[in-house]
Amino acid sequence: MIGRTTRRVTASLIAGLALMLGSAGLAHAEGRASSYTVDATIDPDGALKVTETIDFAGAAPATLVQELSTRTRTADARAYYYAISDIAAEVGGAPAASIDTKVAATSTRISVPTGGASQVKLSYTVRGAAVVADDETQISWPLLQGLSVPVETFEATIHAPAAFTMIDCAAGAPAAPSGCTFYGGGTHEYPNPYFRDERRGAGEVVVAILRFPATAIPANQDLRDLWTLDRAFSTDPLPLAVAAGTAVIGALVLWLLHRRVGRDASAVAPQLVASFAPTGAGQVSFETVDGVRPGEIGTLADERVDPIDITASVLDLAVRGHLLITELERESAHAPAQWTFARRRHDGPLLDYERTLLDAVAPVQGDPVLLTNLAGSVASSVGQIQSELYEEVVERGWFARRPDTTRNRWTVVGWVAVALAVSLTVALAAFTHFGLAGLVTIALALGLIFVAQELPARTTSGRAVLAGLDVLRGSLLTQPVDQLPIADRLAQVSRLLPYAVVLGGRERWLAALADADDDDQPDSEDLDWYHGPSTWQLADLPASLNSFVTTVQGVLFSR
Repeated sequence: MIGRTTRRVTASLIAGLALMLGSAGLAHAEGRASSYTVDATIDPDGALKVTETIDFAGAAPATLVQELSTRTRTADARAYYYAISDIAAEVGGAPAASIDTKVAATSTRISVPTGGASQVKLSYTVRGAAVVADDETQISWPLLQGLSVPVETFEATIHAPAAFTMIDCAAGAPAAPSGCTFYGGGTHEYPNPYFRDERRGAGEVVVAILRFPATAIPANQDLRDLWTLDRAFSTDPLPLAVAAGTAVIGALVLWLLHRRVGRDASAVAPQLVASFAPTGAGQVSFETVDGVRPGEIGTLADERVDPIDITASVLDLAVRGHLLITELERESAHAPAQWTFARRRHDGPLLDYERTLLDAVAPVQGDPVLLTNLAGSVASSVGQIQSELYEEVVERGWFARRPDTTRNRWTVVGWVAVALAVSLTVALAAFTHFGLAGLVTIALALGLIFVAQELPARTTSGRAVLAGLDVLRGSLLTQPVDQLPIADRLAQVSRLLPYAVVLGGRERWLAALADADDDDQPDSEDLDWYHGPSTWQLADLPASLNSFVTTVQGVLFSR
């Protein structure tokens, strides 16, 4: 069978080999090969043994270099890999004195010193060139490739253990090979596949392509997937289903974790910690139960010791007689307000966190301490105050364990999960098509950090008190002020004010104190826990206390 090609062969192999060889960047040596003759044999296992005889016209180059491609990329982000072995060379009919072989990731470079000889013979074996093609085995290989000198005449004969079913040939510049001069086989004149071409420049190619029945010659291809972003994060049905399944299972785990660790005990009847108790016809009195403090209820409400909880505790200590808060005269009309704390002698009981707080803001009885001077000294105590307040709510039985410990432990677990998820995603994206599932695990790990903030669970007692706080909050926002006895209104409002600072409604109660000022006389010492400047009146209390609350939170928690 004799034929001449007018078409290209299967695109991926020729184009891939041409691209690889075109980027080889050979240094062209002096000299020209008058003939380049190949005698190749296909073994029954698909291995291709190649022997090249190169005759030079005129002076031979000092060193002959040939670079063999060991990888061919396909159009679908995969690559065929080839193994080159059994490399040998003869120079002038005798074994070469030395062969320099450099194996790179995608090529094998062979350098042979010619010693001025007019003929060099190279031989090698390639495995991986027998690939699957339409239920047949196709052997495609550039019998001429990566040569450092131009070639006048190329001829190749391939011996095969079976008759071929298709023959083709491509030759020319690596980036755009075209048809060979002649190729054919299976005839009396050319019983074996024969290929011929002429005038090939240094680095140009001649690619021989043969097909055989798969039963005659087995494929030995090494076809691998190459990494691409689309492949790593594939949205094909299987990777997408795995990612979706991971998301569903992970979300279910987070939900179950929250229900088991972070869900409060079942709903119970409210347990009041403070209320407006009737004392007569149309009159009430604010009363607390079991000495529950504002800082404790603030911690119970949101499972955190917040700046507002500490600030309300400072006000509560003052109202109960342990501390005197004094607003100083302003240095000018536009100067900011300043306050001092003075410790007072009082025998009332103090909880651990209250004692620590009191020691921090007013260490000893004596000279008042300026609020703005406390930032440095109090900063070191804030952590201890928070810790003791957490211990207090656990001791009261509102939490089975400290909320901050539970939250911090699960937050650490969450960040560890993020690190592991990122590592898993990198591995999945680098070696598989399931990178999308890795992204889902990162999202789930971040979700664990979010859920960790909600994991501290209240006990049955804590849930009952929390329900009671809802009742108290409603009362603080709606209880008629005029139902408090006029004679005791200042003391009553003062007592409930720290609770209103935590739960809400302080503005209306401050307004009630301001409304009690029915004259133009100064009221700087009408409150036994808060003293103002010489011209200060109760009508100024809302502005003064709002400014005080803001300043205390800023100063005590500036670190």
